Amino acid sequence: MVKLSYERPVIQKLNTGSMNKFGTRTEYAPFTHIDNVAVKDLIKDYGSPLFVISEQQIRKNYQQANRAFRTRYPKVQFAWSYKTNYLNAVCKVFHQEGAWAEVVSIFEYKKALGNGVPGNKIIFNGPDKTEEDLELAVNNNSLIHIDHFDELYMLIELLQRINKKASVAIRVNMDTGVYPIWDRFGFNYENGQAWNAINKIMSHPELELNGLHCHIGTYMLSAGAYGIAAWKLCDLAVNIKAKWNKVIDYIDLGGGFASANTLKGSYLQGSDIIPTMEEYADIISNTILNFGFKPDELPTLFLETGRALIDDAGYLCGSVIANKRLSDGRRATIMDFGVNLLFTAFWYNHKITPAQEFSHHTEDMVVYGPLCMNIDCIRESINLPLLNKGDQVVVHRVGAYNMTQWMQFIQMRPNVVMIDTNSKVHLIRDKESLETMLRYEKLPLHLEKIDL
Repeated sequence: MVKLSYERPVIQKLNTGSMNKFGTRTEYAPFTHIDNVAVKDLIKDYGSPLFVISEQQIRKNYQQANRAFRTRYPKVQFAWSYKTNYLNAVCKVFHQEGAWAEVVSIFEYKKALGNGVPGNKIIFNGPDKTEEDLELAVNNNSLIHIDHFDELYMLIELLQRINKKASVAIRVNMDTGVYPIWDRFGFNYENGQAWNAINKIMSHPELELNGLHCHIGTYMLSAGAYGIAAWKLCDLAVNIKAKWNKVIDYIDLGGGFASANTLKGSYLQGSDIIPTMEEYADIISNTILNFGFKPDELPTLFLETGRALIDDAGYLCGSVIANKRLSDGRRATIMDFGVNLLFTAFWYNHKITPAQEFSHHTEDMVVYGPLCMNIDCIRESINLPLLNKGDQVVVHRVGAYNMTQWMQFIQMRPNVVMIDTNSKVHLIRDKESLETMLRYEKLPLHLEKIDL
């Protein structure tokens, strides 16, 4: 008779789910491969922590979203939101799929030009455009979306000085039933400010008003809010035609579609409550098509979707540094990545999965990063299998904003790789080093020598 191995006694909270030797629990499974590439091999070759981008998932997301809208509306054009993830390899995938570029800074604008996007297929948004920025956009025939009156007046003066015309739109903010209203950007619909801007633009021959734009919020859980936004932009377009005999070429509903991440404080998982791309498409297309436009005056629908197209194509692979017990008895697991890399941990309860086989025992724990600051918390409370020092984990849906809002703080930023559609791994951004930081520092001569 074989002697059974000793297992220490444990007290295990029972959760609904499949049966196991401890009772019922939520099922876990190791996440060992990303697009057929082993997580262990990725970390071995490129280090830990490591961001991984799935090209296959990006293309799948874009094609599904494009299909959802094009089957419901005849004239649709997506523009990739550079601020969401402006790594060139990511942008190029979207441009290959047919997306234009949507930028909110001159840095992103020049990046789009460098990626081969024609100037007339770049949408220039944002409140911070200098006269020099505007002149570059005018010379490249870009679509300039005006955010405030000061920008409008500066653009008019510029055009009069250089004797050129510009294609413009205005950003409109409005009440869509979602609060707080994003009214710090653009011109308000309800108080008539948007009409004041329209009238000023139409009275200046240097400006060609071709579009109307709004961006009503971020991670929008109400598809109906887009129906209200579309209705109000259509209302402006019809009245512009009535007053100025001007047909608006396009309506730009911005972005804000939710990804499947779960917001902190949410009772249900994000994937269970977010609208589908088809639901967004239905309410938007029905609103515009039913508004009464003549067939030859139907505006093109522009969409600047970012988060919903890239979040689930991004992964963060990392390793366990240590485990400890906190003063209140909770288990704490410390990872080699912190909120400096995973900025979205401040508002998402990211899914974290072990990258290797594990014991059946699980425990509620806190997951911390390695930074010397108390707010470096990846998950305040999460039920995970017990992880040992050196084990690897995968954090899911990190493709949006983490690689644009990350910080060099205590740790340098790591490698980023992309796995192509043939499961080949490409390094798309080198990890940083001390030389990276010192490259931009200058030392006064009188501080060169020290004597300790």
